[in-house]
Amino acid sequence: MSPHDAPPSATSGDAPADAPVDEAPHPTSGLNDVVHQKARLGILAVLAETERADFTYLKSMLDLTDGNLGRHIEVLAGSGLVHVEKGYAGKRPRTWVTITRAGRHALAEEMAAIRELLRRFEGSEPPPP
Repeated sequence: MSPHDAPPSATSGDAPADAPVDEAPHPTSGLNDVVHQKARLGILAVLAETERADFTYLKSMLDLTDGNLGRHIEVLAGSGLVHVEKGYAGKRPRTWVTITRAGRHALAEEMAAIRELLRRFEGSEPPPP
């Protein structure tokens, strides 16, 4: 569809006629792209409950492969949301992951945005059949 085919509101950026003029941004604007991804949200949620978890526990809880979990942990660590510690349990190498203060804050903001999104969705009228 070209801009000439689109309805006027789609090209002009106008809100629907019944939308409040001074309304805050849509709750989806509060979703964090790093946190919102399913596996990363799961990692942060598990860590918020447990404080610290080893790689094997996270892998089992979230049903992820080694490579997939490792990559998501790298993204979270690179954003300062988790801390990774490598060591040994006996002779076995282990990786522990801990949520950081910034990670707790990002998770709390994500949950607040999701709650607001749900509040709006549940308060809206269902579409006509």
